This record gives sequence, C-alpha cells and structure tokens, in this order.
Amino acid sequence: QVQLQESGGGSVQAGGSLRLSCVASGYTFGGRYAAWFRQAPGQEREGIAAIYYGRGVTFYHDSVKGRFTISQDDAKNTVYLEMSSLKPGDTAMYYCAAGRPANVFDRSGYTYWGQGILVTVSS
Repeated sequence: QVQLQESGGGSVQAGGSLRLSCVASGYTFGGRYAAWFRQAPGQEREGIAAIYYGRGVTFYHDSVKGRFTISQDDAKNTVYLEMSSLKPGDTAMYYCAAGRPANVFDRSGYTYWGQGILVTVSS
C-alpha cells in the first residue's frame, strides 16, 4: 500500500522558515515526479514546487520562486520543501504528491497524495 506522509508543518511568524518532509512507503520516487501543492481556504489546490526525482530537476510556481526549495533524499525516499521568508499568504494546507504528470503543476497527473499538513503564517 502506497503512503505519502507529510510532516514539519506548524505556525510561524511572517519572515520565518519551515521545512516540510514527505516520506514515501510502498513507493519509490525514482524516475517519477514529486510535488508540493497547497490549498488555502476557499481556493483551488495549486502546485507550487516539483522535482523530477533522481535527476533533481526542479520547478517552481512564481509565487514561491526564490523563497522555497524542493529537494530529495534518495536514501530516505523523502522529498523536502524548505520554506523561507514566509508570508501570511502562504497559509494553507500543504500536500505532497507523486506520479508522472504531463504538466508538473497539473494535480490530475499525480496518482498518490499525502493527507496534507497545515502551515499557518501570522503577521
């Protein structure tokens, strides 16, 4: 059974940092894409960062470019999202996803999803 488990969320003040982790069990990221999506209350779930696992090719939404970094740890079968210079607008549920999408930020292209973790940024 495939499971993606996120951790590392929480509350932080604006300007602060957090690191999210996504550990996969029953699944190997290798040769596939892993991505982070987020969903704020009343809004669509949007892709913000993706990585082609193994080659380390990364993609970022403009809203997080320069502030967030997605990375991989092959040995731990884990994907990370380092978030810095956080803003109140980054407050959302963050989801880890894995699959082989045609478009890295198209959520329909991802087969597996974590349950999500809350990130709250206060001003």
